[in-house]
Amino acid sequence: MQKTTPKKNAAPNKQIQKCPTGIKGFDEITEGGLPKNRTTLVSGGAGSGKTLLGLDFLINGAIKFKEPGVFMSFEETEDELFTDVASLNFNLQGLVSQKKILIEHVLLEKKDIQETDFNLEGLFVRLEHAIDSVGAKRVVLDSIESVFAGITDVGILRLEIKRLFRWLKEKQVTAIVTGEPLEETYTRHGLEQYISDCIILLDNRVNDQIAIRRVRII
Repeated sequence: MQKTTPKKNAAPNKQIQKCPTGIKGFDEITEGGLPKNRTTLVSGGAGSGKTLLGLDFLINGAIKFKEPGVFMSFEETEDELFTDVASLNFNLQGLVSQKKILIEHVLLEKKDIQETDFNLEGLFVRLEHAIDSVGAKRVVLDSIESVFAGITDVGILRLEIKRLFRWLKEKQVTAIVTGEPLEETYTRHGLEQYISDCIILLDNRVNDQIAIRRVRII
C-alpha cells in the first residue's frame, strides 16, 4: 500500500485589523470598522456629514474604546465644532477638557502655500505634538482640500499626499482624511484614492421632500 503524505493546509489570508468606529450600523457594514493604523478617505459634498462622521469616530473612540484622538481642522474653529455637535448630545467640550480629544485649528493663508517650496514639515510638527500630547490613537484631518489649496503642480501634490499618508501610518494611528468629490474623482485633486487604504463616499440627497443619506465603502 502506497503511503500518501497529507497535504498541508494553506496558510489563511491575513486579514486587515479593524478599528471600530462605534457608529451604529456602520461597523456592521464595514465588518468591524476602519482599517486599523491606516488612513481612510471620507469623501462627500457639503452637508453630507463628513465632519460629523469624523467627530463621531473620535468621540466614540474616547468614550467606548479609551482611545484619545486629535481633530485637526483647517476650516472650522473649536467653538464652531462645539456648536455643530451640541444638538446631537455629544459632550465634545467635556472630552476636550479631560484631554481625551484635542482640537487643533490650523489657519492656512495663501502666502503660506507656495508651489516652489511647498512641503508639509510644519504640519507634521504640529500634528505630532498634538498626537503626543494626548497619546492619540485616532486622527481626523478636515479637510485635505484646504491643505493643498492653490497647488496646481500634480507632481508636488502626489509627492506631498504620499508623504502625509505614509507619515500617518508610521505614527500608528487610525486616520480619517476628508475631501470633496468632483464629477469623476473622489476629491478635487483626484489623487488621494490611489493612496488611501479605504474610501468612504457620503451622499445626501432629497427625493419628494425626504432627505436620504447614503454611504458607500470602496
